[in-house]
Amino acid sequence: MSSNTATTSQHIITEIGGAANVSSLTHCATRLRFQLHDQSQVNVAALEKDPAVLGVVKQGNTGLQVIMGGGVADYYAEIMRDPAMAAGGGSEGKASTAKNAKEYGGVRGKYSWIDYSFEFLSDTFRPVLWALLGASLIITMLVLADNALGWQDFRAPMSEQPPTYQFLHAMWRSVFYFLPIMVGATAARKLGANEWVGAAIPAALLTPEFIGLKDVAREIPTSVEGAMQYQVDVFGLPMTIQDYGGQVFPPLLAAIALFFVEKGLKKIIPTAVHMVFVPFLSLLILIPATAFIMGPVGIGLGNAIAQGLFWLNDLSPFILAVVIPLLYPFLVPLGLHWPLNAIMIVNINTLGYDFIQGPMGAWNFACFGVITGVLILSIKERNKPMRQVSAGGMFAGLLGGISEPSLYGVLLRFRKSYWRLLPGCLVGGIIVGIFDVKAYAFVFTSLLTITAMDPWLGYTLGIGAAFITSLLLTLALDYRTKQEREDMRAQIAAELDAANEAEEQRIAAASPRPQGASISIAAPLAGRVVPLSDVPDAAFAAGAVGQGVAIDPTGDTVVAPAEAKVMAAFPTGHAIGLKLSGGVQVLIHIGVDTVNMEGKGFELLVAKGDQVAAGQPLVRFDRAAIEAAGYSPITPVLVTNHKKFGAVEAVRASGNVEPGAELIAVAVKEAETTGAV
Repeated sequence: MSSNTATTSQHIITEIGGAANVSSLTHCATRLRFQLHDQSQVNVAALEKDPAVLGVVKQGNTGLQVIMGGGVADYYAEIMRDPAMAAGGGSEGKASTAKNAKEYGGVRGKYSWIDYSFEFLSDTFRPVLWALLGASLIITMLVLADNALGWQDFRAPMSEQPPTYQFLHAMWRSVFYFLPIMVGATAARKLGANEWVGAAIPAALLTPEFIGLKDVAREIPTSVEGAMQYQVDVFGLPMTIQDYGGQVFPPLLAAIALFFVEKGLKKIIPTAVHMVFVPFLSLLILIPATAFIMGPVGIGLGNAIAQGLFWLNDLSPFILAVVIPLLYPFLVPLGLHWPLNAIMIVNINTLGYDFIQGPMGAWNFACFGVITGVLILSIKERNKPMRQVSAGGMFAGLLGGISEPSLYGVLLRFRKSYWRLLPGCLVGGIIVGIFDVKAYAFVFTSLLTITAMDPWLGYTLGIGAAFITSLLLTLALDYRTKQEREDMRAQIAAELDAANEAEEQRIAAASPRPQGASISIAAPLAGRVVPLSDVPDAAFAAGAVGQGVAIDPTGDTVVAPAEAKVMAAFPTGHAIGLKLSGGVQVLIHIGVDTVNMEGKGFELLVAKGDQVAAGQPLVRFDRAAIEAAGYSPITPVLVTNHKKFGAVEAVRASGNVEPGAELIAVAVKEAETTGAV
């Protein structure tokens, strides 16, 4: 069986009786600690067949420890990513027994409904991020052809565009026009409803048949000057006919309604005919409900916001310039910013200028400042996925004026990033307000469209200040919570370790060791050497965690037994994992069950990924505190990947030992001398 993390994690879930058998899951330095509903469902023999599983120990009637060694955190993270575990288990090791529980893999805040709202929006738009990013770069190309090269007016009506440019516009408009269909599908899937029904509901409002109802509808003036609304009687009731292309809020409302409608229908319709009647009745109920109620409500809410902006601009253009960039970060995720585009065009046609686009630029460039900061941090951390997302968002923003890739790829995903964004919006808005910036063309606010603003120098100062403020805040304070940052860095380190391991194996295969060679491991702390069998823990005593000896400490400091890389450094300080030259992995576990002390009495002196020299202090601990808490201070010193080597023998099996004295000898397998790994 393959021992890669994903395969092994799925194997563990299967052989413990499935995710439904798990009531909770946590981990310590080396072990996955399960609490199970039915321990008898565990297949211990099958679990131990996977070479990555170092041992299995049952505890009581419901407990189970699966020993994984220093990489346990990676297996824990992979197991918790499993959809069945996410639905049946919970974050932070707590199980949820509620049916239809929503999946949430992030870090919880104080108010769970806020967390889930941000997560719902983020997970709704993340799947369509690629399409949004691709379309935004096509827009960037067309804007560049207009402003920089003067080939073709980007804002000219389609009837005036050459056929080639009409086709290029169709390439990006396809994503934005049909965005409601994509959003309907992904939102429904996130909520657990049928994604294709979720897509079909907003799709009905984009069909030629629905749009064609305008031809027989009556015109009704709206509160927006120069704008008209169309109404037609359907089923004897007035239905508003509107352009739903690019709208986001109506499909979100429809998907939420679909979740509840499907849930109710499945309770009253026999299971045997769910496939026929649940989607049929869902469409029959929700397409009219969206057309009559949810669609107009979503667009009406956007129009109400626009009217509020008109009022605010009449009251004070300066206040408007400050409010707009602070408001946009909350309008864009809901799709409520789209109606403002129409307001901008109406303003230019009627007033000759627009008062929204200038302040909007402050929000955009604060957003681009955050994403640029994320890019710099991702490069420093060698975080390839975030580097790709942030680089695409930055170029799409600075050159195309498109904020969606940044918003959906980072800002909604990492809630702390909003506190880096909003100060930039405020600073930029104040400066734009001081200069009373106006736009004299409808443009995407990017570096290429600065000259469309007047005064352009004041606008440049405003967007520059917004960009720099948010960039510096992101670099100084990061864009993630502490837990999110640690989890992401741990994942990056695990991937780098796996790559380094593969390279070391390749080098070992090419440069075999002499037969009979051994690797010496020095004592990492002072104390009395005791046999592993005397450790008061069944897993350690049986050698399931690793082979080696234990030390009853007399000192208070654990040092590196040799030059090594820190593979695991738990914040609690109770255990540390090292990788020595030759590939030997050593675990030093200070005391037994001391993970339960939650770091009290321990001082961790290094971090995961550090290179340490022989004799360098790693952890300081308080033996008295360990004993006062009721735990044994006996410290196992183990070779956790001993299966890759030959015999692990105690050079010193008893008596006192000082740090640096030879303690363990690890033999090299004969197979390795012929180049096998």
